[in-house]
Amino acid sequence: MGTYQRVHTRKPQGIENKRAFLIGSGIASMAAAHYLIRDGHMQGSQITIMEQDGISGGAMDGAGNPDDGFVARGGREMEEHYECLWDLYGDIPSIEEAERTVLDEFKELNDIDPNYSNVRVIFNRGEKQRNRELGLHEKNTQELIKLLLTKEEDLGTMSVAEYFDASFFETDMWLYWRSMFAFETWHSLVEMKRYMHRFIHLMPGMSTMRGLVFTKYNQYDSLILPLKKHLESKGVKFLFNTTVNDLDIDVLGEKKVVKAIHITQNGRDESIETSEDDLVFFTNGSMTENSSLGSMDEPPVLNRGEAAVWNLWKKVAKKDAAFGRPEVFCSDIDKTKWESFTITAKGKKFRKLMEHFAEREFLPHRKGTGGIITIKDSSWLMSVTANRQPQFKNQPEDVIVAWAYALFPDKKGDFIKKPMSECSGEELFKELLYHMGIEEDDMQAYIDEVIVIPAMMPYITSQFMPRVQGDRPDVVPKGSVNLAFLGQFAEIEGDCVFTVEYSVRSAMMAVYTLLKLDKQPPEIYPSQYDIRALAAASKTMKSDDEGILKKAIETIVKKKLEHTTLEDLL
Repeated sequence: MGTYQRVHTRKPQGIENKRAFLIGSGIASMAAAHYLIRDGHMQGSQITIMEQDGISGGAMDGAGNPDDGFVARGGREMEEHYECLWDLYGDIPSIEEAERTVLDEFKELNDIDPNYSNVRVIFNRGEKQRNRELGLHEKNTQELIKLLLTKEEDLGTMSVAEYFDASFFETDMWLYWRSMFAFETWHSLVEMKRYMHRFIHLMPGMSTMRGLVFTKYNQYDSLILPLKKHLESKGVKFLFNTTVNDLDIDVLGEKKVVKAIHITQNGRDESIETSEDDLVFFTNGSMTENSSLGSMDEPPVLNRGEAAVWNLWKKVAKKDAAFGRPEVFCSDIDKTKWESFTITAKGKKFRKLMEHFAEREFLPHRKGTGGIITIKDSSWLMSVTANRQPQFKNQPEDVIVAWAYALFPDKKGDFIKKPMSECSGEELFKELLYHMGIEEDDMQAYIDEVIVIPAMMPYITSQFMPRVQGDRPDVVPKGSVNLAFLGQFAEIEGDCVFTVEYSVRSAMMAVYTLLKLDKQPPEIYPSQYDIRALAAASKTMKSDDEGILKKAIETIVKKKLEHTTLEDLL
């Protein structure tokens, strides 16, 4: 969607007679509500968002206080070319400054304080890695270029481990990659290929996280709260503590129509009758379903029990093959889980420790960006970051909030000799201090100043599990009259899951398709067709094989010019 596509849509005929029901209150559902109002000309009072929890935002959370500790289960790395996300927040009013949008304040902040990691990796109990190279061998470079050129359908369910030579997993590129995106060796090679295409223009900044942009506060305060307030001001209804148990769907040939929504609200079962005039948007699947929190004294409990969102998708999927195969993503918790922990630190000791490794001051409302610091020789493969401070609006000036996570919660620690998943907040913090070079006798002084809250997430990387076409339903399946799928488990050709951009794009596609609007979502940023981006990526990889690079560029250019009058020039 270039500027030419930024049109005001005509009001769809009969829109005033429609109702919209959105299952889940994450960023995808709330974005869909916004586009129903802005482009679909629907009144907010016609839109209902149903949420099983007591708060909106889904995976984009952030809560707590300085006395009990703050919690954010995860963080969001964004970039300039999230075209759908910035289209959304270019409309949403700031809740801090009148006559400004969230995008206005976001861009201004990141222009003033651009992200850059002075220290991306540490090892050997606090030694800083100064080498910025990716450490790729020629064989690894050839594998990456070949992957870039291979068609998705030819990769099938191949995993990352099945494709790459063992030497690739010893490179710093893989270290940067997996610690930024939470990739495991058993994850989908197709998803890794999509990331390469989508973000190849960021490869030169991989060792410094240059080019990424971050919110002022945690993601709930910065993104979810202003969007929710805006929707409420338009009359959108939020039904919390409401679980959707099933959808009645008539399937007649290819035609698919939702006829009823069965819910449990505050312990009472109800049914909502729907017709072809109504719209139903379902965020199928959840990365943070059944998350659990621990404390300073207790580890979080891994919840393997019933999961309402996944169960609903399973019921819906049984009604027609076009609705996807949820079991592909949610059936192996031991391959989709990992653990994070949030550190609330008063006093100066931990602040100074983080400042030493980040090589920047974390003073209130001062520059303080910089990506995660990964501990290269951690058995858990632990990373930690303290972004701009304060991270919470109710965070006092003498408090710093940091966030850490690890990819191997079942492995024993290097200092705490038991699996991460069995560790209390205090034990997790001790393991971190150990890798930062703090001696055991000195740890208690740091512990006395912190509150550490662990979070276990059984499905946090489920979207990366190997899959094939059809495992994820199309945003609007063929023949669907009034049902659309949203979020990380709907299929969007060419875009990358585990991003807020993916969720917002699914919302735009769903609204525009169901309402048959004469408008298209923005094009996915095509950096894989930009010769400059390819050349810069090749230089970063330090490929000496000009033949391979030439072949890659020629193949990609040919694909871009296929079926055009310029094709014969090649």
